[in-house]
Amino acid sequence: MSRHNITGSEAFDRRPFVYIRSVSSGGLRRRRARLALGFVLGVIVALAIVTVGLLMIFMPPPA
Repeated sequence: MSRHNITGSEAFDRRPFVYIRSVSSGGLRRRRARLALGFVLGVIVALAIVTVGLLMIFMPPPA
């Protein structure tokens, strides 16, 4: 069941259906910065896990 309320010649108007406004690139920049930050944090966590693993393998057992 449709809820649209188109009256008169509104459906056949020459205006564009969607108004396009200029959008700043701030959102894309923030998304890219968040992705880069997540990648860097992932690399840091991976290096910490590898370091702990290597220490557990190569450290002498406690006496």
